[in-house]
Amino acid sequence: MSDFGSEDSPKKGILNEFSFIKGNFLIILTGWLLVDFAREMAFTFYPLYVTELGGTATILGIISSIAVLTDALVKIPGGHLADKFRRKRLIIVMTLLASAFYLIYAFAPSWHYILLGAVLTSFCWIYSPGFESIVMESLPEDKRGTGYSLINLITKVSTTPSPLIAGYLFTRYGVIGTSRIGFILVSVAFLVASLLRWRLHEETDKPEVTTKDVLASLSSAKGFTEGIGVWREVPRTLTALLSVELLFLVPNIMFNTIMTLYIVNDLGITEVQFSQLGAIIGVAMIIFAIPMGKIIDRFGRVRPLLFGYALTAAAVPLLLEATFTRLIFATPIIGLINIVFYTATQALWADLIPEDKRGRVMGSKSFFSLIAVSGGSILGGLIYDNISHTLPIYIFWAVNIPCFILTWLYIKEPKKSLEEIMQ
Repeated sequence: MSDFGSEDSPKKGILNEFSFIKGNFLIILTGWLLVDFAREMAFTFYPLYVTELGGTATILGIISSIAVLTDALVKIPGGHLADKFRRKRLIIVMTLLASAFYLIYAFAPSWHYILLGAVLTSFCWIYSPGFESIVMESLPEDKRGTGYSLINLITKVSTTPSPLIAGYLFTRYGVIGTSRIGFILVSVAFLVASLLRWRLHEETDKPEVTTKDVLASLSSAKGFTEGIGVWREVPRTLTALLSVELLFLVPNIMFNTIMTLYIVNDLGITEVQFSQLGAIIGVAMIIFAIPMGKIIDRFGRVRPLLFGYALTAAAVPLLLEATFTRLIFATPIIGLINIVFYTATQALWADLIPEDKRGRVMGSKSFFSLIAVSGGSILGGLIYDNISHTLPIYIFWAVNIPCFILTWLYIKEPKKSLEEIMQ
């Protein structure tokens, strides 16, 4: 008998491999695709947009820092809401508000309005712990590496053209015109995403969240204390993972804060060339996403993390005094690094967080991470303006050494050592 159409056929194998792409996960992917396409285009020249509106590198860092602090302050309440109530209503309402608040970015007459828009949109991310919990619950345990890499793949497919479109618009409308068009599209994308998210499905007997519940969570000292104290109730590897992530995050954000200014102003790369580099990173992430996800599912999470730190230490020096040709060579490596860190760490978090604590852990993790981001943003801008344009790059290079050592010593593969971790 012919085995055409059997379960072992290549077509069936591919369909089975990606059979988890349905329901909530499909809705989430579609919304991310739209939002990331618009955001990538709008933020291609964001640092230059702020400076065109009267800002400086220091002001850029301050705006980022204040926005991140606002985001941090709502994360623990958001985690509490995610564990105690249904998540769908909060996700939809805050997505709609984000759509409205991005119009402030679009029509800002000065950098002060950018600051206002940044604070208001950051408040909307109170829904993110619940949103991240839905993502985790939508992915089978043995497909988490593939699932998170697929998120990267789908969003990068949508965002790869964005810098090129921004570069074309720049030749027609300049930095300000291009950025205004971009942020209008971001507003539209969030509006469409909010409509899609009406179809999210929850199987829970938890009550619906109300405005009163949201306000109570924001003003509750007890909820904040529980969010901070949740780390005593989870596997020790999670605490180690958080510590290493924070150590790596501050120098990384310092570098990211000044990267556009350094490449355009110090290296002499044109805005159009910069947009082309952004597209190259996107293509690289598309190419590496699924293979890296499968590697992480098959060989574990920790070894890819160690590889990521080593590769970062090797790649960062390529940016110093780089020509456009060298940057073309370096950007695919940066794309691979992004895929490795995002996929491996997200899979580790999903593996290790107890289901009944997902909202609080993700909210608390985001709180500490965003505090680190805030500090890194200010430090990056201050160092660039007052000390050295390259010092943030050297600091980012150096931090990979202790991160590699600490990961090797203290972060364990959950499947191999879960009983030991829980002791």
